[in-house]
Formats: sequence, C-alpha cells, structure tokens
Amino acid sequence: MQFLTEYGLFLAKVITIVFAILMIIGAIARSRHRHHAPDAPGEIEVRNLSDEYKDLKDTMQIEVLDAEAYKVLRKAEEKKEKAEAKEKKKAAKLLKKKVAEQLADDADDTSSESDAADTDDDEEEPSRKPRMFVLNFIGDMEASSVHCLREEVTAILSIAEPEHGDEVVLRLDSPGGVVHGYGHAAAQLQRLRDAEIPLTVSVDEVAASGGYMMACVADKIIAAPFAIVGSIGVIAELPNFNRLMKRFDIDYEQHTAGQFKRTLSVFGPNSDEGRRKFQQELEDTHVLFKAFVSHYRPKLELDKVATGEHWYGSQAVSLQLVDELKTSDAYLLEHYESHDVFEVNYEFKKSLADKLSLASFLTLDRLMKAWYQRLSNRNNFVR
Repeated sequence: MQFLTEYGLFLAKVITIVFAILMIIGAIARSRHRHHAPDAPGEIEVRNLSDEYKDLKDTMQIEVLDAEAYKVLRKAEEKKEKAEAKEKKKAAKLLKKKVAEQLADDADDTSSESDAADTDDDEEEPSRKPRMFVLNFIGDMEASSVHCLREEVTAILSIAEPEHGDEVVLRLDSPGGVVHGYGHAAAQLQRLRDAEIPLTVSVDEVAASGGYMMACVADKIIAAPFAIVGSIGVIAELPNFNRLMKRFDIDYEQHTAGQFKRTLSVFGPNSDEGRRKFQQELEDTHVLFKAFVSHYRPKLELDKVATGEHWYGSQAVSLQLVDELKTSDAYLLEHYESHDVFEVNYEFKKSLADKLSLASFLTLDRLMKAWYQRLSNRNNFVR
C-alpha cells in the first residue's frame, strides 16, 4: 500500500512537470505561429458551390430517374441556363460600355452630365442573381484564423453589392479563447455590418464564449439542434509551481514596475491582493462582454444567459440566443438556385517549419483542452 502511495505521488509530480514543459513549448509554438501567419503570402480561393450542388443533383437524377423523365427535366434546365447565360452576356456588354464611357470621361472632361444620364437611360439594367459568399471560421484558443478572415472580408467588400441582394454566410465552429483574438474576429465581421451586407452565422457544432461573441454580430444566427451555444462568461486559470520549485531549491525572481503589472505568477508566490485584482479584471471583462452581446442582441435577458452556461441549439432558440434551428447545409441548399453561392477561402502559403510549428501548436492545444476537461470533469456525453 505504501508503494502505491509513493508511486501515485511520483506520478503526480511527473505529470505536473510534463504539463509545465508542454505549456512552455505551446507558448513558443503559439508565438511562432502568430508571428509568421500575418506576414506570409497567401491567395484567395473561390469555389462555386451553386455549380457543385447542381452537378450533385444532376448525378442523382441520372442514377434515379428513367431516361424519359431525365430528358424532360434536362430540357427544362437547359432552357433556364440559356436564359441565365443571356442575362450574363447582357450584363457583361453593359459593363463593357460603362467602362469605355468612364475611360472616355476621364480622358475628356468636356462630356456633360446630361449626356451621360441619357446614355444610362437608354440601356436597361440587366437582372442578375444575388450572390451569397460563404466563409468558414474554425476557432482555436488564439483565434488564429482571424488573419485569414480579415483577407476574406476585404475581398468580399471589394465586390459585394448589398443593393442587389448579396449576403454573407459564416460557418462558425469555435469553443472560444482569448478575448483580444475573438474581439478582433468580431470586429472583422462588423466591417460587413458597416457596409450593410446581410450576415448570417451558422453554428453546426459549437459557438461558445468568444465564438458566440463573433456570432452575435450577425443579423441572423442559425444553429443545429444539438449545437453548443452561449457560455457568455470569462475564465482564466494557471498552475503555480512555486512550492515544487522550493522543494528542489530553485530560485525564481520577477521584477515589475507598477503595483499590478503582474497580478498572478506561474512560478513565483501569489498574494491575496493579487488574486483580488485578477478577479476584478475578470469581472470587468465580463461586463464588457455582456455589453457587447446586448448591443447586437438587445432582446436577450442577460441576467439569465450571461452566467457562463452553455445551451444546445433547441434550448438556445427559446432563449433568443439563436434565431432559427437549421444546419448550414440546409441553409445553403435552400438558396443555391436563387443565388450564386461562392465559398471564399484565404490560404497562407506555409513553409515546412511553419507547418510543423502549427501542427505542434494544434496538438498541444488539443492536449490542454483534454486535460482541462478531465480536471474540471465537465465532459458531455450522449447517454
């Protein structure tokens, strides 16, 4: 029995030391990832989801329908496609004419405004389908995908025309993370709101804490029935190895200027005053978080939902945390015929070193999340 006790204590010490090493390595990996991602060259990639959905539908029709029925449907589709192609050709012709006129006006300022107005009236504006731009945000603790999001939003702003019904759909999957990272991501979505481009956020799995901070900026939030939503709260935790270091006669010094430059320490001793200040900072952040959510969703009963709890999608509807129960797939399928649907992704070109550091960062991020779930005993299971 004594052997098992000593072995247990030894194992606990090993786990503590390993955890400390992982935190240090993780911090280095995060620092490297944050430093390189924004400066690395990248490019916008665009996929036409409307065409992909149409091809999928056509493939199913070929396999399921008899030849005569498919022929009838195909004929109707071809007629529709010809009408759309005609409108696109007309729009291209008009755009070409307008560009030529603009170039002529720039070269010769003697053109009168009345003449220009008459020219515009002669040509009827062709109709076009509204465009739906689809973005994806998979959040980690640092909200590192914000570097891609900012480029994607900039690209969309350069072409979107809300007066023609263009809109944006963000497929969001994030359990939250650091305040400044998710605050930055939410600010990128605010750029769409400022341009009066309708924004829908779709949550298929989770948008909690900082993830919900992003979601609430949207004009509309949709969620799957068992998606995790909410967690309007603030959490901070850190281990303290001071007693362990004293046991091995390891000295640690930290020098600061300013009473609360450092409230709590990982390696040094912590004071009650520092703990109170740290808690006050958490409360202040929570107040700002609640004010942010209330600004975008004023109908929420904050006292009821800003407790740090999370809810499933079916519960979140009645609490007005989300507006509708629906998956992103269902939402896009409803609109791919009435809209031209494009998925927009910005991809950074990563070196081998960057790929390795990112892989280690993501692995450590998952390990720390797993340890946190085990220690807090808050795993959720379907029974």
